[in-house]
Amino acid sequence: MRFSVFSPLLAVALLSLPVAAQAASFKELSGQGYKVGALSSNKAGIRGWNLSKGSDRYFCDMRATMAYSGKNGMVSFTSAGRMITLDRATVEKRLGGSLDLPRYEDLKAGRPRADDVGSCRKLT
Repeated sequence: MRFSVFSPLLAVALLSLPVAAQAASFKELSGQGYKVGALSSNKAGIRGWNLSKGSDRYFCDMRATMAYSGKNGMVSFTSAGRMITLDRATVEKRLGGSLDLPRYEDLKAGRPRADDVGSCRKLT
C-alpha cells in the first residue's frame, strides 16, 4: 500500500530536479576537433583542461594522481589540489618498478592521454 501512495510523489520529485549539465568524454571531444588548453584549475580548485571549439567550451577534470617530472622526479596531486614533489627512484623502488604514468610537462602543456582525463562538463 505504501509503495502505491508514494510512487507518484517520487516520480514528481525526480522529474522536477534540475537537468545536469551536458557531459562528454575527452576522447569524443578531442576526436571532434576540440582544442585542449594548458592545465589549469577551475573555480573550485579542481585541476583540468579547458577544451574549446568555436563558442563551445568544456572543462575536463584531471584523473591522473601522479606524473613523472623531469629526468628523476615525480609529482603527486592531492585531493586538496596541492602538488607534492617526489623522488622517482624511491617511489619506483617502493612500488616495484617503472609505472605507466604521464609526464607532468605534457599535462601542463595540454597534451594529456585519454586515461589521464576524467569527466568533461560543458561550460555555460
